[in-house]
Order: sequence, then C-alpha cells, then structure tokens
Amino acid sequence: MAHSLSAKKRIRQNEKRAMRNRARKSALKTEIKKFLTLVHDRDISAAEEQLKKVYKKLDRTADQGTIHKNAAARKKSRLTARLEKLKETAAAHS
Repeated sequence: MAHSLSAKKRIRQNEKRAMRNRARKSALKTEIKKFLTLVHDRDISAAEEQLKKVYKKLDRTADQGTIHKNAAARKKSRLTARLEKLKETAAAHS
C-alpha cells in the first residue's frame, strides 16, 4: 500500500487511465468486429464505409497513446487486405 500522497495520487491516475484505455480499446474492437461481420456477409459497399470508421478510430486511439501507431498501421493494413481479397473474389465470381 502506498503511503506518500504522491504515490496515492499516482495510483488514482493509473486507475483512471487504465479505465479510459480499456474503454477506447473496447470501442475499437467493436468497430473492427462490425467491419469483419460485413466482410463475412460479403457486403462490400457497407464494409468500405465501416472501414473508414475503423481507420478513424484506429488513428484516434493511436494519437491518444492507447495503442502504438505502428500497431494501428498494421491493423489498417490487414483489414484493407481483407476487403481487397473480398473484392477480388467478388469480381472473379461476376
């Protein structure tokens, strides 16, 4: 248990930041799941719109320091690849 006032304050700050980061990550995961559901349902136009929202959420979360900017870039790259693969298969079947 912390004894000094500064250590107690640090504990309070850490708890608040952890809650904030957890909420941001949870919201991010929700947006990604919505995108992946649309990809699974083969809804290309809606998936493209959702991908824009995911991009915005990823960039914002990285800017706020909750996730690393390279992690955000990696996720964006992988999600974009998923969408492009869906477009290719849709074009091949048309």
